[in-house]
Amino acid sequence: QVQLVESGGRLVQAGGSLRLSCVASGRTFSVYRVAWFRQAPGNEREFVAAINWVGGSYYADSVKGRFAISRDNAKNTAYLEMNSLNADDTAVYYCAAGRNNQPVAASSAYDYWGQGTQVTVSS
Repeated sequence: QVQLVESGGRLVQAGGSLRLSCVASGRTFSVYRVAWFRQAPGNEREFVAAINWVGGSYYADSVKGRFAISRDNAKNTAYLEMNSLNADDTAVYYCAAGRNNQPVAASSAYDYWGQGTQVTVSS
């Protein structure tokens, strides 16, 4: 089992920046691919970014160039640096971890999920 706890979400003005953190406990964090998803009210959960065990990263087109995912395996922590935030980025952001061979942007690729952290961008 892997337990994931997100933090860092808050209210921020449009154009601002935030850094979300995801701290993992349990099994060896470094072997897992880690991703961030988000869900806005009335919308389905959507893929934001992912990073694999060797540091390769993947991004949704909507955040490419604005968001950056990273990980520190020594600290069992993954991060999502978010810049140039806009109202469309308002959502609950979830951290997820997985090891299977499903497509990296699919929810089914991840076995463990955090409880989420709220990001609200005011325009």
